[in-house]
Amino acid sequence: MPLMTPPEGALRILRTLREAGHQALLAGGCVRDGLMGLPAKDWDIVTGAGPGEVMALFERTVPVGAQFGVVRVLMPDGEYEVARFRRDDAYLDGRRPVAVHPASAEEDARRRDFTLNGMFYDPAEDALLDLVEGRRDIEARAIRAIGDPEARFEDDHLRMLRAVRFAARFGFAIEPATFAAMRKLAPRIRRTSTERVRDELTGMLTGDRAEGALQLLMDAGLLGEVLPECAAMEGVDQPPEFHPEGDVWTHVKRMFAAAGALSPALAWAVLLHDAGKPATRTVTDRIRFNGHAAAGARMAEEVARRLRFSGEEALRVRDLVAHHMRFMNVRQMRESRLKRLLREPFFPELLELHRLDCAASHGDLSTYAFCREKLAEASAGELRPPRLLDGHALMAMGFPQGPILAEILAALEDEQLEGRVGTGDEARAFAENRFGWHRGGGVDAGGAPL
Repeated sequence: MPLMTPPEGALRILRTLREAGHQALLAGGCVRDGLMGLPAKDWDIVTGAGPGEVMALFERTVPVGAQFGVVRVLMPDGEYEVARFRRDDAYLDGRRPVAVHPASAEEDARRRDFTLNGMFYDPAEDALLDLVEGRRDIEARAIRAIGDPEARFEDDHLRMLRAVRFAARFGFAIEPATFAAMRKLAPRIRRTSTERVRDELTGMLTGDRAEGALQLLMDAGLLGEVLPECAAMEGVDQPPEFHPEGDVWTHVKRMFAAAGALSPALAWAVLLHDAGKPATRTVTDRIRFNGHAAAGARMAEEVARRLRFSGEEALRVRDLVAHHMRFMNVRQMRESRLKRLLREPFFPELLELHRLDCAASHGDLSTYAFCREKLAEASAGELRPPRLLDGHALMAMGFPQGPILAEILAALEDEQLEGRVGTGDEARAFAENRFGWHRGGGVDAGGAPL
């Protein structure tokens, strides 16, 4: 039985290259995943052919990285990256080599990051070309840098974060020399573009073993470099009656352990929801963190700015952090205030954040159940009742144009949400009784103009 079965497009590219006299192999992640019995996400191909030769062999191509020998070949079943075997000159910016040169398969393998990603596969011969002992490390469940770990991380500083992500994703250990190099070079990660750092971190936080990734980041000294707000959570004790699990850092990791699939915004909110606790911790009758949600929201805004989140995602993370403590008083809320909360666009994620918060601490999910019941009971019309009056109707009643109109409409919506007003006549009566004195000339006690 073959080691793996590539898609038809990949096989056609490999066959065409070989028929033209070029060596052509599958490379990197797809080979790793095939050895581990996992579905491959990308089918990358390496070859002895140069970019011009590749483009001459196929009808539809895009030179996405011709300076590095990379061409994207468009096939009926998808797109495939075809790269020339290469060796690299020095990396001066911690990301890209100054120049690249055509090379052999062995030279190409030895400039890659980790042994599990440095293997090639020939489907025609069902042959694994393993020049870096990647198969051995997969069997040993180890993440090992190819060659000198420090040199590999100096080539591309982001590889330190990639080591953590791979280790967490596969449940592997980072072998000691590779981990020691990460700890030594951790400050170098500051030289990496914030967008690349953000994307690696997001990949970890939305993965299946985020809690393991977070602890590896902490142990390697990387968390303090990229997210000092989160590194500060370690050792910040909490009141045991509410948080028997331990300090803030343990709480956050337990939330990820209890989570299923998370959207990027919710994952970042889980990570940052208690970021304000270290700065707001006080001890009075017990340990307290007064105002930590607001402090955390400001920190979330700073993290989002620093890592260049999209505007929409930055606002969503901030809102989730800012509002995560509102559940404390949800049972005592007026009906109108509760309905306004339930209809917030971020409420489904806020509710899941609350569930994880409780599950990772005291375990009491009664408030979560209460909100679920209220949400199920409320119709769309009850949460967003149709407007019974508008500004024009209020001005026709004699109210002056200006801020008072918005005040009346907001108060009127409250009455609708409370169930006390349901018709146009009731709405007009409410406006006259509560706000009639704002009309020109005022009104008498019965609501009639003076």
